[in-house]
Amino acid sequence: MNFGIGNKTGFIQDKLPELQMRLYIRCLLVLVFGLFESPGFGQTYIAADSPSSLPNVILLLGDDHGWDETAYNGHPFLKTPVLDEMAATGLKMNRFYAASPICSPTRGSIITGRHPNRYGTFTPGFSIRPEEISIAQLMKNAGYVTAHFGKWHLGPVKAESPTNPGAMGFDEWLSHDNFFEMNPVLSRNGGSPEEFKGEGSEVIVKEALDFIQKAKEAGKPFFVVIWYGSPHEPYSGLPQDLALYDKLPEDFGNKSVRLTSNETGMPVDRLQRDVLRERFAEITAMDRTIGWVRDFLKSEKLKKNTLLWYFGDNGTPQEGNATVPFREEKGSIYEGGIRVASVLEWPAKIPNSMVTDVNMVSSDIFPTLCAMVGQKLPERPIDGINLLPFFEEKMDARPESIKFWNGGPRNEKKTAPKPYIELKLQAGTTPLAKLQDGVATRNFKNFHHPDIQPQDFKGPRAILDNQFKLVLHDKPNGEILRELFNVISDPSEKHNLISTYPELASDLEMALKEWQLSVLQSLMGEDYD
Repeated sequence: MNFGIGNKTGFIQDKLPELQMRLYIRCLLVLVFGLFESPGFGQTYIAADSPSSLPNVILLLGDDHGWDETAYNGHPFLKTPVLDEMAATGLKMNRFYAASPICSPTRGSIITGRHPNRYGTFTPGFSIRPEEISIAQLMKNAGYVTAHFGKWHLGPVKAESPTNPGAMGFDEWLSHDNFFEMNPVLSRNGGSPEEFKGEGSEVIVKEALDFIQKAKEAGKPFFVVIWYGSPHEPYSGLPQDLALYDKLPEDFGNKSVRLTSNETGMPVDRLQRDVLRERFAEITAMDRTIGWVRDFLKSEKLKKNTLLWYFGDNGTPQEGNATVPFREEKGSIYEGGIRVASVLEWPAKIPNSMVTDVNMVSSDIFPTLCAMVGQKLPERPIDGINLLPFFEEKMDARPESIKFWNGGPRNEKKTAPKPYIELKLQAGTTPLAKLQDGVATRNFKNFHHPDIQPQDFKGPRAILDNQFKLVLHDKPNGEILRELFNVISDPSEKHNLISTYPELASDLEMALKEWQLSVLQSLMGEDYD
């Protein structure tokens, strides 16, 4: 069926009953035969033999750190010796994707295993919902002690927030509502913000290592999430890190870019080469602290049974884009916005170096960890898959597609959306250098979604199978721009193959639209009934 090709006004509305029936039939198959492609409906896994056999888990996330910004991926100037060593000795994931080309939604996908549109985390400034089931909650159920350090950005971190790290299952947290720079101002376990002197990455990693030491002494497996504030703009660096990039070539970054001033908090135009010197210094500092984690694990004899996983939350931003080999950058569903660097070490499971070209996405972390610690997945749609078979070299292709969608809340002039969380609970407290409307803190929002209408399916969206990627954009005249790329042979997405493979494009679009319907039903709150 060539569903959605040549879409006109009212077409989607006419097809909604068909889509809903298809989804209903799929759900029946889940209940009767367990055939649905997603592992999120009642799937169970074998638990670990005993608490002592449970692996420790540390998740590391760079803020705005693009695919190309590591030496191991060929960057001509950046120094990332720790990530390079992880790529050489552990698992290097060549085709790892952030669930979104912007930060908060990707963070939500890590915590829930679900696409962020399902719970209204459309873009930065939108919180998660309290009813979401967090991976930290499930890790606690499995016997772990849990902690979050650094950027949260899924709601305020203050104590009364219903979406702070503690509400999402973290025993302890030293966190910021958004990003942070040198001398970060952070909240400990929801308390009043306090300044911590030092380089931001170093501050949070030192705190994380203290937590890990206590967990070891208590004989408890630990789940630690370290979400860096680097290398998000505005940039700053220690003198020794800046000095590494004092002699960037005159023809490199020789243009003007706009970013935030550390001095005023307002936009400023600067020479990109000077900006990149500071950005690269932040990346190198972050890389160094990852080395601190690895060294600590080794010295404490924790390395073998600890899964240490690093990746970025989206592609390189515009002011940092000097070497991106893909199309576009942060904010785009083309490869430059969503494909990110990712490396993983877990000597007990992956004793030798591995490289994979299988498509993986940040939503996969949730079901992978559930499988690893023997926790049943929630009985609601899960968009990620369990990656343990890949780690065990038992699977060489992804069994289902990855979907991307930059949707948003419905914008109706006559009707104001109903807030999902009381506004005073969504007010942020931790300041940052970048001002917004003259204010140094950030507030959050989330809205109820009452029903499903044709306009709800709009927004840049894409579906990626093992070889082809269909990208859809809505034109102002109501038509849809359709592009089909072979991302294996054409990673820069230069050659539109839509006329070469029309049936494939139609099938992919139908699958994408079915998935969108499922997402919108989640957005309406049906998963919480």
